[in-house]
Amino acid sequence: MSEVSYYTAEGLKKLKAELEQLEAVERPRVSNDIAEARDKGDLSENAEYHAAKEEQSYLELKIAKLKQVYSGARIIDESQLDNSKVLVLSKVKIKNVANKMEFSYTLVADSESDLKTGKLSVNSPIGKGLLGKEVGDVAEIQVPNGIMKFEIIDISR
Repeated sequence: MSEVSYYTAEGLKKLKAELEQLEAVERPRVSNDIAEARDKGDLSENAEYHAAKEEQSYLELKIAKLKQVYSGARIIDESQLDNSKVLVLSKVKIKNVANKMEFSYTLVADSESDLKTGKLSVNSPIGKGLLGKEVGDVAEIQVPNGIMKFEIIDISR
């Protein structure tokens, strides 16, 4: 059974494009590499053949995982989401209670997360700790260094 994960339309489009690239371009290229290596003779001592077969195994595993994610992917209608609580696709401004530093994140699905652009996975410890909180709430989040406290300053879309 596949796990349901929520995506923006753009995120789902990228996921599908990556899957199509792997199936339509990479899979035939690897098959061709195997055929060329096989034509070079003795397979037991053919490093190119073994490397190509290993690459094929890795590629097929990656395709299977992406298909599983894609089958459980759902697009979120942002207009239907509640702005009073932190949910998937919420833009959250938080303040670290200990050092008063402020951060802004958008909570997204795992495959869309990118801290450089401020996109935080809902499955990360901080993402999980923020879900369901409202403005003014303090989220106590277990991290490797202990417990961090973040105050929710603002929630938007």
